[in-house]
This record gives sequence, structure tokens and C-alpha cells, in this order.
Amino acid sequence: MICRNDGATYRQLRDTFRWRIPESFNLGVVCADRHPRDLLALIDCDDSGDRTYTFGDLSDLSNRVANTLRAEGVRPGDRVGIILRQCVEAAITHLGVYKLGAIAVPMSCLFGPQALSYRLGDASVRVVVTDVAHAEGVHAADPDDVVRTLVVDGSTGTRHPQFWDLVYAASPHFTPAGTGPDSPALLIYTSGTTGAPKGALHGHRVLLGHVPGFQLSHDFFPVPGDRFWTPADWAWIGGLMDALMPSLYFGMPVVAAARDKFDPEWALDLVDRTEVRNMFMPPTALRLMRGVALPSSPRLPLRSVMCGGEPLGEETLQWAREQLGVTVNEIYGQTEVNYVVGNSYTVWEVRPGSMGRPYPGHDVCVLGEDEAQVPRGEIGQVAVNASDPVAFLGYWDNAEATHGKHSNDGAWILTGDLARQDEDDYLWFVSRNDDIINSGGYRIGPAEIEACLIRHPAVAMAAAVGVPHAVRGEIVKAFVQLHPGHRPSEGLADEIRRLVQQQLAAYEYPREIEFVDALPVTTTGKVRRSVLRARQPAQSDAMRYSS
Repeated sequence: MICRNDGATYRQLRDTFRWRIPESFNLGVVCADRHPRDLLALIDCDDSGDRTYTFGDLSDLSNRVANTLRAEGVRPGDRVGIILRQCVEAAITHLGVYKLGAIAVPMSCLFGPQALSYRLGDASVRVVVTDVAHAEGVHAADPDDVVRTLVVDGSTGTRHPQFWDLVYAASPHFTPAGTGPDSPALLIYTSGTTGAPKGALHGHRVLLGHVPGFQLSHDFFPVPGDRFWTPADWAWIGGLMDALMPSLYFGMPVVAAARDKFDPEWALDLVDRTEVRNMFMPPTALRLMRGVALPSSPRLPLRSVMCGGEPLGEETLQWAREQLGVTVNEIYGQTEVNYVVGNSYTVWEVRPGSMGRPYPGHDVCVLGEDEAQVPRGEIGQVAVNASDPVAFLGYWDNAEATHGKHSNDGAWILTGDLARQDEDDYLWFVSRNDDIINSGGYRIGPAEIEACLIRHPAVAMAAAVGVPHAVRGEIVKAFVQLHPGHRPSEGLADEIRRLVQQQLAAYEYPREIEFVDALPVTTTGKVRRSVLRARQPAQSDAMRYSS
């Protein structure tokens, strides 16, 4: 199952690859317990300095976490929320949850009370691990304190139990649950185009499904001396399964470091100072790095860079080659079925503008409206074999949505992305056939934003779409129809933006707001977002406000 650098061609790699999925498999065990105990595993960097942890530390601490959670009443199959930035506490909580046989529910620190309330309630989360700064957000989302909240920092005088006090009081010995590859392990909520966010449930095998693409996009990872960092939030499938977990699986160290807002100069300094050799960098972050001076050292220590979530662009690809000394390998996937297509420039040619080729082990095709494969060169929907180890188990408590994500015969997972595939297997993205907004590496669903917008007393109807942006790829634009008696103004636009920032997440707020007399709707009353996207520039009588 491991891809080795033995000179094989792309065709040979695909033809000889075989999945080897064991009957017993636990994410926490394979990432923490099977490596030499004195081997460096994590460098936790924050304003107070750098702290290092070995695999022995991660093994013992994650065992303590598992015992702590069990003492808190968490049982196999229960859900545990994790609302933390990149830090050792986030890593050991994930590992401990997996060892216990419970289900990790990572949530972004950017979420406001409305976003948290939905996810906590929908998943019936029993315990949340977070910090003091975000504990009050959890309380606002859960005013009756149904969810037990453990805080990783702060004084003993806080109203919530101290995570570290409980962890250090627990035993470092733990017998992991007898999980199999299909046992539920991870629940990540993904934005949808209609209705509330959906929880994509993954089994322990999801990590193995990431391995071929991870290795090849990082030029046959691991190589001695490799060290990984990504600015991507570990709350998302990209930060967690494209960076943290596969690095630990291979016994290689990870740098944990984050900022509230991506700072390209800080990021370049971090890479230089901590000797990062491998990165997952969203294209937006790479474009921001293009605008700042590189460190004064002769060359950054980088060996490989992968990007995903949005198209990279030929100019940024060339800049990385010239200034960073690496060829960026672009990859494609989504929360439900990730890391299935991409590049590996040491094995096959990177063709600018292409999504890459299906990685070994992943059966990817392009389907027409009749769900039959279309001829090469024709446009259709990208689909992935439903039996793929990287594929999700289904949407949490939502059989209807799970069925809708699959082809009629159940054989394929439908991505909702339109592309064409050439004779050499390269896939070329054309467009989405849904309304997902890709902004700065985040996949944003309009439905949740629209539901928040209409909570403002002045808003009668609202629609959110993505519009092109030079740095972020897309930004959120809101079309707002006001109730009678309210007039458009910059002040009102600012109020509406703040509502979304405070209730949902900072990256979801509409950076551009256009007030309209009426929204285009279908005969059944559904907003026609495609019409709104096409209205660029907007009609002359519209009033637009940008942040």
C-alpha cells in the first residue's frame, strides 16, 4: 500500500497498487503507539516559546486523555467536540478519542454561537475540549450546560474543569478499543448548498485512504529529515488528514503553530526557524506569500509543498519554483472523499491548470447526466468509487442526504464538480454544479449564511454567492432585500456583516453586500443563485457596499 520511489511510472504505480486494509485498525494507536518513544513527534510553537514532544509523550498523554474522557462518561461511539487551534492539546485529544473508540467532532475556533449550537446539538456532543477564550462561546451555544466543557488553559477559578488537571490525574496506561477500519472515528461538518451543514462521518480507515496521495504529493514522503507544517486549521479535513495524522502515521514530526489571520511574513519565518521541509499551503496563502520578502537565509529548507481547495494558477506555480525552490503539487478532494486526484512532479508532468491525475488506489471517473461515463474530453461530474477507503461512511443522521451524494446505483460518490478528463488521465476543472463558495481555502455553503442574514430585523430575503477575487479565489457576496421601512446604507451593511461574523464565522461573512428590490426566484420560490452570480457588474440601480 506504500508508494516507494523505485523509478516506477504513473501507469506502473496505478497498476501495481493494492489496498491492504487490516481487520483491526485504530487511528490513535497507529499514530502514537508504534514508533520509537524517544522520536520527535510534535513541536508546539506559540508566543511563549517552542515545546517539543516525543512519540512516547503523545502515547502516554493520549492514554491519559482516553482515561479522562471515560471518567467523564464518554463511551465508544459518543461524540467529543474539539475546539482548539493547532496545539498539543488538540493532537492528544484526537488521539485519545480514537483510542477510546469515541468520535471526534472538530470545530473551528472561528465559529460563533449559532454555528456551534447547531453542531453540538446535531451530533449530541457529550464533552467539549476547548480553551478559556472559546468556552464562553460554547456556553452561549449551550446555555443549559448540557455539554461538559474542559478548558486547556486559565486559572483554577474558571467555571469549567481544567483539562490538564484531569489528564495528569489519569493513568498513562490504557487498553484501546477494538476498532475496525469501518468503525466511526471522525465527524466533520461540511457546508451544504441547501439546508443546514451536514456531518460527514468517517471510519478509522480514512487515514489509510489518504496515504497514496499524501506520499506522492510530497514526493515520496517520508524522507529522513522531513518535518511538516500547514497553516490549515486542524478542524478541517485538510489540516487534520492532509497534514497532522499522516505525518504522525509515518513517524515524522509536525509543527503546531497558528495565527488568527494568516501572516505570510510570520509563516516564512516559522518555516525557516523550525526547519519545516513539507507543507500543505492553500493557494490563497501562497499568493499572499508572493507579496512579501523571503527570509535572508540562502534558501528555505522546503522539500515539498502541496496545495488544494482552490485552483493554484500558473503564475503562483512558477513563483514557487523560482523563489521557494519547489514544484507545488496541486491536489483535489472534498470532506466526503478527499485526496483522490493530484500531482507528483517527480513521477509525472505537472500541467498548469489541471487538477492532476487520480492517485493510485483511487477509481475516479467523469459521469454524464445519465450517470454513465462520458467520452474523454467531454464535460461531466467528477465521481469517486464509493468503496474507496477514503470515502465517508455517510452523513450523520441524514440518510436522505447520504443517498443524494451517491449515484442511483450506489456505486459512485458524486462530488458536484464538473470537469473533463483527457487521454492521459489528467482532470481539468470546469465549474461546480452546486453553489459552494471557495474562499481562501474554505468551502462555504450559502444556506447557513442566508439563514443568518434573515435573522437581522431589516432583512426580508437574502442570497449568498461567490464572486471572483484576486487573492482569495472567491469572496462571499450577499444580495439583500429589505423589509419595507428600511433603507440601504453603509451602516446597515456593516451591521449585517457583523451579525454573520459573530454568529457563524469570520471567514463566512459577506465582504460585499448588494441591496436589491427583489431577488430572482423560480416558480416554486427558490432563489436562483446562478442568475445572481451572472449579474457582474450589478445593475446600475443597485446599492453595493464592500468591506
